[in-house]
Amino acid sequence: MNNSNIAPFHLAIPVTDLVLARKFYGELLGCTQGRCDSQWIDWNFFGHQLVTHLVANMPTPIKPNEVDSKHVPVPHFGIVFPMQVWRALTESLQQSQVDFVIAPYIRFEGQAGEQATCFLHDPFGNALEFKAFKNMDNLFKA
Repeated sequence: MNNSNIAPFHLAIPVTDLVLARKFYGELLGCTQGRCDSQWIDWNFFGHQLVTHLVANMPTPIKPNEVDSKHVPVPHFGIVFPMQVWRALTESLQQSQVDFVIAPYIRFEGQAGEQATCFLHDPFGNALEFKAFKNMDNLFKA
């Protein structure tokens, strides 16, 4: 598939409080709310469809995986941004005093996969990664 015609993904995740989901996804991350119901909310997650579904209890977390000597939460999801957008977002998150699982840093420095990355949890324990590549042509290079 040509990357210039990327189709939006759809992801549904569990949350235990829709008011708190609105604060995190709507206010903190700036996602626009779409359709909603008493049990779910659709979000425009940077051009993709994210749905927060109300559940009574969150699933048991899985043990993290080590990447670049860091404990990466699994599963996780996120967006690959242009570098200046990533910097603006991470600065905004830092100003909001977000508790990062892995604070913003450059990983694989000097390698084809060099990227800026950070990880955080939403209030329900869902892990998000936001990243940017020094060279977007290297997104899928081995």
